[in-house]
Amino acid sequence: MPIFLSIGIVVLDQLIKFIVAHEMFPGMSFPVIQDIFHITFVLNPGAAFGILAHQRSFFIVMGIAIVLLGIGLLPYIRRQCPMFRYGTALLIGGAFGNLIDRIRFGHVIDFFDFRIWPVFNIADIAIVLGVAAIIYAILFKMHAAENS
Repeated sequence: MPIFLSIGIVVLDQLIKFIVAHEMFPGMSFPVIQDIFHITFVLNPGAAFGILAHQRSFFIVMGIAIVLLGIGLLPYIRRQCPMFRYGTALLIGGAFGNLIDRIRFGHVIDFFDFRIWPVFNIADIAIVLGVAAIIYAILFKMHAAENS
């Protein structure tokens, strides 16, 4: 059930962010694999790569819009292929996880640090995978189903 995937993403994302925020201080980092992967506590006031920093209201409105749009389109989403449904569940779960942070703190808590990429979190992973799955479904799965 895709709804459980969305809920699971939100719960896991918020749980890990809670642990990071209560066990570390902003800027603190420790290596998991030296010089390759670290856990680094970052407070991100923007979107991916810190773009549109300090645009809290914009991100809250967009997060709410994504979640409400997903709920509103649920009858349509349910009729689509599994790739589209699960992609949408990932996108909504990730958007809601980051929305919670923005409403509560005014920023997003990030912590996965691969040293060659900006620091990110579980919600970000879900959003990227969800959008990729939706695009894949639209390009290759949904069109093929219509033609068969």
